[in-house]
Amino acid sequence: MSESPHEFLNPEGWKPAQGYANAVVSRPGTTIWLGGLVGWDEQQVWHSDDFIEQTDRILGAIVALLAEAGAGPEHLTRMTWFVVDKQEYMSRLRDLGAVYRKHLGRHYPAMALVQVVALVEDRARLEIEATAVVPDAGPAAGEGGR
Repeated sequence: MSESPHEFLNPEGWKPAQGYANAVVSRPGTTIWLGGLVGWDEQQVWHSDDFIEQTDRILGAIVALLAEAGAGPEHLTRMTWFVVDKQEYMSRLRDLGAVYRKHLGRHYPAMALVQVVALVEDRARLEIEATAVVPDAGPAAGEGGR
């Protein structure tokens, strides 16, 4: 997995974010918006009601969709996680971290976690939507610093 082409903002005096970024700067490029993905397979068949197994499928789908656009996890700029049970999320953080790193490495875009009453798919324990930006080629692409 290559280094992120984006700049992660952490103002002086702010405690660094852990497992996410507070803000991400992307240079001009191609933006990829991923719709809300749930933990079923490519044929929309459910294999598990387990939170971590569904997360594993969703993150794998994110990587596959990014690859389809010529991008990778390092191009992710934001993710929104919708969970039906915040306690389930919090109690599985160790397992969640392992499955996250399996697919996305140590790239942590700007993220939000929202607990919802329900999701459209009844078996879904979570849904994730994401945005990625693939910088344009050229001298400014991939440069950080602001």
